[in-house]
Amino acid sequence: MSAIDDVYAELKGQIDATLNALKGDLGKMRTGRANAAILDGVRVDYFGSMSPLNQVANVNVADARLITVKPWDKSIIAEVEKAIMGAEIGITPQNDGEMIRLPIPALTEERRKELAKQVKQRAEDSRISLRNHRRDANDFLKELEKEKEISQDDLKKALEKVQQVTDAGNKSIDEIIAKKENELLDF
Repeated sequence: MSAIDDVYAELKGQIDATLNALKGDLGKMRTGRANAAILDGVRVDYFGSMSPLNQVANVNVADARLITVKPWDKSIIAEVEKAIMGAEIGITPQNDGEMIRLPIPALTEERRKELAKQVKQRAEDSRISLRNHRRDANDFLKELEKEKEISQDDLKKALEKVQQVTDAGNKSIDEIIAKKENELLDF
């Protein structure tokens, strides 16, 4: 495998990591319909150890507007409720002694617009990350040419390929963002 192929492989890996991070960020964003991913960052004090919510309770999406959390150990239901309140996800838990219900309120038009701005900002942050990865790859390729490890023709072809890979990453960002905006605008 040549040094140019290594650059392509590393660039693709970095772009995939950026896209996965964007998907993860957007998955945690509340869109007016129930999504268990909004609870991914919640940690519960379980006998002195901070544990992820999904390791101490069963988290289910009951319907489009309701998430249920059923702790495996009923003695920690108050701790689970406290952890959800502390996570500041904008949902008030309803505890019935057996399980916690999280009713997802419908989003107002103003909130939808605010969330759409946040989605666009996260997309721009991801695009900046892609440009930084492209710059690093281009700099490395230019260094290889400077050290006479590749020819100028190979450099030109490699730079074009790096741009194609970056363009494909930007297209993927656009698709991810369009999907999330559609979720936001769905009533």
